[in-house]
Amino acid sequence: MIYYPAMKSPTIDIKKELKQKGLRVTTPREKILSVFSAECQPMNAESIHAQLKSIDLVTIYRTLTSFEKCGILRKVDLHKDSTYYELNHHHHHIVCTSCGVIEAFESCDIKKLTQKVVLQSSRFKTIQDHSLEFFGVCKICLKG
Repeated sequence: MIYYPAMKSPTIDIKKELKQKGLRVTTPREKILSVFSAECQPMNAESIHAQLKSIDLVTIYRTLTSFEKCGILRKVDLHKDSTYYELNHHHHHIVCTSCGVIEAFESCDIKKLTQKVVLQSSRFKTIQDHSLEFFGVCKICLKG
């Protein structure tokens, strides 16, 4: 997977982040979070396990789930066969459906759309969060 970040990933104090989220500071948690901090891209459990062979896959899955629940990570739907996670900072993605290249972008002006969705909804009064991914064909694949 080729990934082009919108910006440099925010640097985090791993121990402080875990403590603030009410999680015990353990070596596996520190190592897993350090991979996300260093890589600055969406990753699945298998790609983390490939880098951290000393941590079993079950522990990685459990840790990813707990990091998502407490807001350190967020799931990203890249229309792949696996669940991907990334550090929870606001941005979105464009994914090439041909070669799989992923480009992140920060621009997110969806206030009008959010207002329209709420007005049209018979059950919702507010929108608290959103996820936005675009899927298309990159310039290189269009040329080929």
